[in-house]
Amino acid sequence: MTSRAAVRDLRQNLSKYLDRVKAGERFEVTERGTPVAMLVPLDDADDPVARMEAEGLVVRRAAGSIDELGPPPPAPPGPATAELLDEQREERL
Repeated sequence: MTSRAAVRDLRQNLSKYLDRVKAGERFEVTERGTPVAMLVPLDDADDPVARMEAEGLVVRRAAGSIDELGPPPPAPPGPATAELLDEQREERL
């Protein structure tokens, strides 16, 4: 989870924030309540999923068994992918 840190508080307590970041915590840095930056551990900087999580594009779920997912949904009605590819190939000839 990402915590918030105001620029003023960050400036006054930078060492404490850096210790927390080293421990794996992430901070959204705000200026007058507006998000302006992310303070993340270096390992997270290269992790595309962590980057998407920070941007709010994905939400990590608790680790669990793949069996919890259940069966896949049924295929939508219509021709199979292989049939569509065959049709496209025939049209090119």
